[in-house]
Amino acid sequence: MSLGLPPLAIRTRLTLWYTSVLFAILVVISAVSYSVLAWSLRQDQDASLLTVARVLRDADRTSTALPAEALLRELLGPDFYDKFVQLFDPEGNVGFRSMPRALALPLSPEARDNARRGVPTFETIELPDGKRVRVVTLPLIEGGRVTQLIQAGIPLDRMDHTLGRYLQTLLVLVPLGLVLAAAGGAMTARVALRRVDEMTRTTRRITAEDLSQRIAVRGTGDELDRLAETLNGMLTRLESTVIQLRRFTADAAHELRTPLTVLKGGIEVALRAQRSGEEYRAVLASSLEEVERVSRLAEDLLLLSRLTAGVEEERTRVDLEPIVLEVLDVGSRLARDTGVSLRLAEAEPAIVIGQPRSLWRALLNLVDNAVKYTPAGGKVELTLTRRDGRAELSVQDTGPGIEPAQLQRIFQPFVRLDEARARVQGGAGLGLAIARSIVVAHGGVLDVESTPGSGSRFIIRLPLAPEPA
Repeated sequence: MSLGLPPLAIRTRLTLWYTSVLFAILVVISAVSYSVLAWSLRQDQDASLLTVARVLRDADRTSTALPAEALLRELLGPDFYDKFVQLFDPEGNVGFRSMPRALALPLSPEARDNARRGVPTFETIELPDGKRVRVVTLPLIEGGRVTQLIQAGIPLDRMDHTLGRYLQTLLVLVPLGLVLAAAGGAMTARVALRRVDEMTRTTRRITAEDLSQRIAVRGTGDELDRLAETLNGMLTRLESTVIQLRRFTADAAHELRTPLTVLKGGIEVALRAQRSGEEYRAVLASSLEEVERVSRLAEDLLLLSRLTAGVEEERTRVDLEPIVLEVLDVGSRLARDTGVSLRLAEAEPAIVIGQPRSLWRALLNLVDNAVKYTPAGGKVELTLTRRDGRAELSVQDTGPGIEPAQLQRIFQPFVRLDEARARVQGGAGLGLAIARSIVVAHGGVLDVESTPGSGSRFIIRLPLAPEPA
């Protein structure tokens, strides 16, 4: 069940993660260092005990207490003060010990077995009072047999005390280090995320009415600079989109207002006085033309909106040759009263993946545009070829051509280079925009080649469909 707690800030989460990771690292390092220290102290003790046992083994002496202890003190000096020794015969009977009898250590079966093989034995023995003792048992071999067992030992109090003090030090330093690290991590996170706060404040000031502001880029080339550049790029694209949307809306309103104004004016004139049946029929016919114009414009706007939004349509394998022939037939009827000839120059079989009706609409828009802008006596040619794994549909006319500076502008909605002529012929400037949107939605490109005074050539390039398996 949610407690309704607010989410933690990024700097808080970073600090917690950093502190948690550091805590785990310190715990591992502390455990390893404690183990290494314990092992090192144990090795030093074992080496010291083995030295004491070897001194006794190498000394050719009797097992009297005072001379043996005096000899060890003379040879080992201060290193002998906390150690003790015992001497056993092969049967395990004590011959000499440098400790009280109450503290005498037994000779373990393992030490006896190892002694028979001439191997020293290291053991840790716990005394009845709870103290622990480290012991080494070393055999003395003469004539191939064990003649004596030498045992040297040392209490582990000093080592345990040293390890205890080290553990206490770790228990103090690790939490202290975590507290200092958390404070440092919080300061570092605050400094590192200060630019994020600045970017957030700047972004909050940006609205749809004012998209001109940009986030400052400091030129450091770090991740925050790249984020700022990405956001600025997004804002630039968003500003461009909003400007285009506003222009599109204004143009669409203008295009709709003109036929509606004509329609309203004709109806108002017809209603001002009594008219004959023929006059009313003429008004209705004119009004019907304007209604059809508004209807076509609404359909074009809806289609362009769907294409711009990326609405997917069911696609199949499409043979382009029948589409070209159908467009040729429709285009011939459009060109019949204009004095423009339309012919098919070449048609190769080509199959693409797409929506047949949309491709038909794109090609017809190009043909309709070419017929409108080609003067009487001119000609328009259609071509369907295959090249470099793509199908190429071209529409070439002998019209006035297009200035180089206008080549990309003509694909924008409501753009008409010959405003008066397009208005007379009923064009709204959406044909080329719709054609390009359809081609792009099919994974193709629509290019234009034009020379002023020599005509234009529009080329649709679509990827060929793979051969069926």
